[in-house]
Parts: sequence; structure tokens; C-alpha cells
Amino acid sequence: MFQPLGFERCSVNTSLGRMVYYTNTGSPWQDEMTASKDKETLVFLHGFGGGSSAYEWSKVYSAFGAEYRIIAPDLIGWGESEHPERNYQVEDYLTTIREFLQQSCDGAVKVIASSLTAAFTIRVAITHPELFKSLILTTPAGLSDFGENYSRSFFAQLISTPVLDKLFYTAGVATSGGIRSFLEQRQFANSNRVYDEIVEAYLESAKQPNAEYAALAFVRGDLCFDLSQYIEQLTVPTAIIWGQKSQFTGPEIGQRLAQMNPQAIKIFQPLDSVGLTPQLELPGVTVGLIKKFIPLLEK
Repeated sequence: MFQPLGFERCSVNTSLGRMVYYTNTGSPWQDEMTASKDKETLVFLHGFGGGSSAYEWSKVYSAFGAEYRIIAPDLIGWGESEHPERNYQVEDYLTTIREFLQQSCDGAVKVIASSLTAAFTIRVAITHPELFKSLILTTPAGLSDFGENYSRSFFAQLISTPVLDKLFYTAGVATSGGIRSFLEQRQFANSNRVYDEIVEAYLESAKQPNAEYAALAFVRGDLCFDLSQYIEQLTVPTAIIWGQKSQFTGPEIGQRLAQMNPQAIKIFQPLDSVGLTPQLELPGVTVGLIKKFIPLLEK
């Protein structure tokens, strides 16, 4: 997989299988003077889509390698982590995210997460606040928020058709053209920002054995839920970054969610001319915002 200089591959076991993660244990980030065990931990959790993996945050998390212990996993069913053959449900990710944090981190940590995974992380933070110091989230949405039901959409129903679903994945997702088309038309606001390395990284993840199970569960809507039913229970200090051009969930959804819990959600930052993943589209801006928000959330 694609990983930045000085980051090494490790793993932990969860109830659904082995989760691979990348951490800054190599040169130039760690030596006798700067052991990672002496650094505070930042965890980066990627979102979902055909070919998603920890690569999604790789242009951002390396900027924090000198100051923090970085942990960036491939979630179960994605990247280099195990891909069990199962009909994935919301509870699978609530459980494995919690298990991963408990096994890879010593005490409460700062977590940075994206899109649907960010929404899962909110729910884990509600039930296990002791695992979190703060949350910085890009476009956190359950994709069925405020009564919207994505799983009833024509596309989700179409992909629920047996045989057709696997054909769709093989021919329409796990190809260079399919991934580039999705990134350019749906995930990014500016197609010129989709360069070859991004497509190659997504394609490598999408072609892992059994990668279609988690991806199709996402496309069918099996992993969607209404975050507005949970958001008021959040107590962990939180900042939200929301791309104004996000096609799946517009910024008005984010504003409504943030307004439901101003006690926990301290910051809501919209970004002009950005889509679903500012961490890929404008990584430098995303780094700057994370560095700005970390101390604000500590107050």
C-alpha cells in the first residue's frame, strides 16, 4: 500500500479480524531522542467508498509525525485489513472501531475521522467517552440524517439485486476508470485535483480479495443511519469541517447537526470549493485547520 516515509505497518486483532494500521516508528520520526511512546497520540480514521483506506489521510497525518504518535488504520473490510465475507452492518464498525482504540491506544486520544466513519466515531464517543480527548471530523454524516433514507433510493435498490451487485463492483468500481470517474464527479469539487497516485491507491485497495463486501454494504445503504438521533448525546469536544460542495450531504445538514449540540460541537468550519474529502483535495488547508483546532478544543 501507499504509505509515507517513516511510517511502518502494524496490526491488532479485533472480533472481526486483523486490522492493519500505519504508525511513525521509523526514521526520521523516531530515534533515541524522540521515542513515539513519549508523544501524544493522534488517530486518523478513513471514510467509505470503493477503494477507501488509510491512504485517504496520508497527505495529512505525515505533517504531524514529528509531534505526535500517529495511528492510521485500514478499517475492517478495507485496505490491507481483513475482509471477512459478511453482510456488514453498523454495529460491526461501532464494535471494531472501539476495539481498535482500546487495543492500540493507552487512554484517551484525539481522533480525526471522515464522513460516515466520523458519524460512527460520534456514536462510539457517546457510549465510550473515556476513549476520546477530542474529535476533529470532516463531513460527519450518517447519510440518512433527519429522516432521509438513502437505502430506498433507486441506485441503492438497484445495487441490492443479487449478481448485479457483484457485476457493478467488478466493472464499475474496481477499475481505474471507475474510480477516477467517481472521484472526479462525486467526491471532489475540482476534478483537476484527482491525480494518478490517488486513483492508483484507491484501485489497489479496491482489488483486495473480498473488498466488494464492505463496499457494496456501503453502496446499498446497509451502513447508513440517522445521526440526528444521536448527536445530542455527544459530550466529547468536537470540531467539524464541511466541504461546501459535498454531493452526498450538503453543508446545511452539517449546520443542523452542529446546532443540535453546541455544548460539544465547538467549531463548524465550512470550506468553499471542496467536496467530501478535504484531506485529499486540499491537504495543506486541512493540516492547518487541524493544527488550529487542537488547542481550541483543549480549552
